[in-house]
Amino acid sequence: MAEEGDIITPLDLDTSGPVPNGEDTSPAIGLISQYIKDLSVENPNAPDSYQWAEAPEVSIDFNIGARPLGPDVHEIEMKITATSKTSQGTQYAVELLYGALIGMRNVTDEQAHPFLFAEGPRLVFPFARRIIADAVRDAGYPPLLLEPIDFNGLYLQQLQARQAEELAAGTAGQA
Repeated sequence: MAEEGDIITPLDLDTSGPVPNGEDTSPAIGLISQYIKDLSVENPNAPDSYQWAEAPEVSIDFNIGARPLGPDVHEIEMKITATSKTSQGTQYAVELLYGALIGMRNVTDEQAHPFLFAEGPRLVFPFARRIIADAVRDAGYPPLLLEPIDFNGLYLQQLQARQAEELAAGTAGQA
C-alpha cells in the first residue's frame, strides 16, 4: 500500500477488474439536428376571410412520436396542427411535422423513453413554435404564438393513465 508522499506508477494500480481500455461508458444524450419534415399552410378562403369580423376559434393538436434510426440515434417527430375557423369557414390551417435527431449512448430504456417523449420535445418546441407563428403570419394573419407546454407533466400524466389502464385490465382479467 502506498503511503503519503510515495510516487505511484501504473504498475501500482489495481487492474484486477475489467477496464474499458479508454472506452467512454458514461451515459450521454445530445441533440444532433432538427429540421422541418413537412409543412403545409392552407388559406382556403382568402381574400374573403381577411374581411370576416367574427373572432375565430383556433384549435391546436399535438402528437409526439419517436423511433430508433440506429443503435445510438433516435428521431423525434412532433406534429402540430393549428386550425382557425369561424362560422363563415376556415381562415387557415397549418400542419407542421418537425423532426429532431437525438444521439444516445449507454442509456437504458428507462432513461431514454422519458427523454424522447418529454425532454426532447421540450428542447425543440420553441423552434417549432416559431415556424408555426411565421407560417400563420405569412398567410396574412397575426402570428399564432403557442403557449409553452409542460411536456414533462404531460408525459407523467400519460404514464399514470397507462398504468391505471393496465391495472384495470389486469383486475378485469382476474374477475
